[in-house]
Amino acid sequence: MKRFFSLFVRSKGGVIGLVILLAVISLAAGARWLFPISPWEITGAPFEPPLSDNFPLGSDMLGRNIAAGIAYGAYVSLLIGVVSTAVALAIGITLGAIAGYVGGLVDQALMGFVEFFQTIPSFVLAIVLVAIFNPSMVTIVGAIAVVSWPPIARLVRAEFMSVRSREYVQAAWLSGRSHTAIIVKEILPNTMSPVIVAGSMMVATAILLESALSFLGLGDPNLMSWGYIIGASRTVMRQAWWMSVFPGLAIVLTVLAINLVGEALNDALNPHLRPVEEGS
Repeated sequence: MKRFFSLFVRSKGGVIGLVILLAVISLAAGARWLFPISPWEITGAPFEPPLSDNFPLGSDMLGRNIAAGIAYGAYVSLLIGVVSTAVALAIGITLGAIAGYVGGLVDQALMGFVEFFQTIPSFVLAIVLVAIFNPSMVTIVGAIAVVSWPPIARLVRAEFMSVRSREYVQAAWLSGRSHTAIIVKEILPNTMSPVIVAGSMMVATAILLESALSFLGLGDPNLMSWGYIIGASRTVMRQAWWMSVFPGLAIVLTVLAINLVGEALNDALNPHLRPVEEGS
C-alpha cells in the first residue's frame, strides 16, 4: 500500500486531479447545506449576472440560482457516473470472466454477444433506451451501463486467458479446488488492476453521457443536472453566457480530474511500470 501511494503521488497530474475530484465530491455532499433552497425554486430576478446579491454565479431565465444548480448537479452526475459504472463492471466482469475461463464455444458465444453490442453506436443506443423507457434516474443508469460494459468484458476476458495458464492456477486445479473458488480467489484478484483503471475512466464517460442526454432533454425531469442547465441556456447564450459557461466548466474539470486520477492509478498499479519508476 505504501508503494502504491508513493507511486501515485509522483504523478503531479494525478494529485491535481484528486484535489479537484475531492472538491467536486465535497460540493456534492454539501449541496443541501450550502443551498438549503431547492435549485428549482425561483429566488430572484431573471438573468442576474454573476457576483450579484445571492447569486454568485448568476441566475437563469426564471430567476433560479445557477450555483445551487451546479452543486445539486454535481451530486446527480457523480451518483449516475458511479452507479452506472458499478453496474457495467458487474456485467462486464461476470461475462468476461466466464468467457476467459471456460473458453471454447462459450467464449465464442459470449464474444459474439459483446460484438453485437459494439456494432451499435453507444450514444445512439443510450438515447433509444432512455426514450423507450422514459427518462428517469433508473433508466439513465441502466442505459449508460448497457453501453459501457462490452469493453470491460473484453478486458477481463483477455486478462483471464492470460492468468489461467499460470502455475498457481494450475496448482489450484490439481488440488481439487472448485471453479468458483479458483475464479474468485486466484484469478480475479490478479486481474483487477487494469479493471480498476478502466472503471475510473468509465465514470468520466458516464458523466459525459448523462450530460449529453440531459442536454437533449432526456434527463430525469425531477433532478437538476449540469446537462439540463446547459440545454436550457441554448436560446439565451448571448444574453446569459454564465448559464452555459459555469456548468460546462464543472463538466470539463470533473472529467479532466477523473482522467488524471485514472492515469495516475494506471502508473501506480501497472507492474510493468514500477521497476522503471522506482529506479528513476
